[in-house]
Amino acid sequence: MNPVLGIRNDRDDTLGITAAALTEAGVPLVRLDAFEADVRWPDLEEIGGLIVFGGEMNVDEIDRHPYLLSQRELMRRAVDAGLPVLGICLGAQMLARAFDAPVYRAPVRELGFKPVRVTELGRRDALLSAFQTGDRVFQWHEDTFDLPAGADLLAAGDEVPIQAFGLGGRAWGVQFHFEVDADGVEAWLRVAEPTLSRVWKRTADEVRDELRMHLPAQQQRSRVLLAAFAEQVRSGTRI
Repeated sequence: MNPVLGIRNDRDDTLGITAAALTEAGVPLVRLDAFEADVRWPDLEEIGGLIVFGGEMNVDEIDRHPYLLSQRELMRRAVDAGLPVLGICLGAQMLARAFDAPVYRAPVRELGFKPVRVTELGRRDALLSAFQTGDRVFQWHEDTFDLPAGADLLAAGDEVPIQAFGLGGRAWGVQFHFEVDADGVEAWLRVAEPTLSRVWKRTADEVRDELRMHLPAQQQRSRVLLAAFAEQVRSGTRI
């Protein structure tokens, strides 16, 4: 079985529970650090699926971060080839942008656990059915996007409407960070803490309190989501 390629856009990103959950489901994960100068982008024939993780940049900052364009093109080709594709936060925004949807500043910056509403299509979806309306999910983002043509809205939020979408039957974009663990969020907090109160209107201790309250339940649901993604990879069928 070819591995899932996990693309990291943030040096402080631990990828949370992703690798362990996929391994438990019988699917290996190979990490690629997109920001490294000597990165080699694999051919689609070398991978069984693709997960693109978050980052603090905007998807269109390709002059400053040219690897974003490489990822966008890889995501487009992977979806067209029928490979399972999962974009998380920045990865969801790049999946939307890869299919010509605009990405722009959200009406609010979201940081912390926010309730999500799962649509009727989301309740029937192989991945997003792991979550239910009212579940609180971890957010850390300031951009949002329009749905690409032909995409289905799977989950919505009160302040940022598009929280998850499906595209073409085997591609998903999820705005919220369902993959995080406490150590991973702590790594982000250490970097952001000097400006956290001013920029995000939250304190690190407030975020930590929310993690203690809501993270265990989110991780339980997230393992179900990742196991469902692994099943998509194991099926090996390409369109």
